[in-house]
Amino acid sequence: MIGIPNVLGSAWPVIHEDIATSGANAGLIAMIVSGSTILASFWCDRMLKKLGAAKLVFISLIAIAVSLIGYSFSTHLIHLCLWSIPLGFGLGFIDATLNNVVAVKYQAKHMNWLHAFWGVGAAIGPVIMSFFLLRESSWQGGYRFMGLIFVAFVILFIARLKLWKQVENLSSDEKGQNLESLTLKQVLKLNGVKQSLLLFFCYTTIESTVGLWVSSYLVIVRNLAEETAALWVALYFGGITVGRFMAGFLTMKLSHKQLIKLGSCLIGFGILMLFLPIPNNFLLLALFLIGFGCAPIFPSLIHETPSNFGTDKAQSIIGIQMAFAYTGSMLMPPVFGFIAELTSYRLFPIYIGSALILMMVMTKWLYQKISK
Repeated sequence: MIGIPNVLGSAWPVIHEDIATSGANAGLIAMIVSGSTILASFWCDRMLKKLGAAKLVFISLIAIAVSLIGYSFSTHLIHLCLWSIPLGFGLGFIDATLNNVVAVKYQAKHMNWLHAFWGVGAAIGPVIMSFFLLRESSWQGGYRFMGLIFVAFVILFIARLKLWKQVENLSSDEKGQNLESLTLKQVLKLNGVKQSLLLFFCYTTIESTVGLWVSSYLVIVRNLAEETAALWVALYFGGITVGRFMAGFLTMKLSHKQLIKLGSCLIGFGILMLFLPIPNNFLLLALFLIGFGCAPIFPSLIHETPSNFGTDKAQSIIGIQMAFAYTGSMLMPPVFGFIAELTSYRLFPIYIGSALILMMVMTKWLYQKISK
């Protein structure tokens, strides 16, 4: 459910007017959150060894709850920027910890279902924000409510603390094989790793840019009401959620490579619909297809890391993969915001379409490297 706070794109058309700042500054806030998660992913291995999974997740949940409540009392851009730092660290440590545990110790279906529940949270978040925008015209109330949800998660975590003892030992896989601790330089020397890292970068460019800017695109270019656009973003994340639940079952029949190709094709079809002069109601289908296509890609890339590069190296590689994924989330949405402010939000489909093409090229190159 850590996807719940992913509502900045839904609320930003209202927030930037209330605090009298440029629309492009949504990219700045997203960059701060992503920058914090990058540091968290690099430090995660060290923090896990020092604190253990349970303590790290517990502290991260508290950081997220406090940050969201802090957002709700913000009246200036600098306030939002400052609260984005602990929010990013909290989300980053939880994300990296859970991905490491599942990739090394569980099956592909579990990885997809793990990310599916992220999608549940990501779909619920815009619905919550839309409700507060419609009923109370208050984005502050939306963030405050989400902060209280994470306070409840902290309480629930304490009540279920014993379950975390099962995943405290992250020094070996399910077969007892010791996991190596590699430096960035050592990881980059491995065959196919560079292509894998670029793949993560391109994928998160698509996912995060759509999540952050599609609401603004719908409002500015397609002339949708702000409340309607915020609600439609939930359909995008809903597509990710439904797709990941289905992908969990499809992993029993299809390979990771097949799922990644299928997802890429669906994203491409959804982007193509954005180029067409179709009625706005059909854009619902386009958003759902983009989300549905995104669904299996990230979990498949993470879960196949042990088989692609060796189980003993997986934990170190996954941390760096997560860092590159967060880098894509941090850099590329702000780049689009800058481009859109200078030119037009109509470039949105071209921007994410270009990232998709590069991602498909990296996919082919990665599997060519691995097959050798």
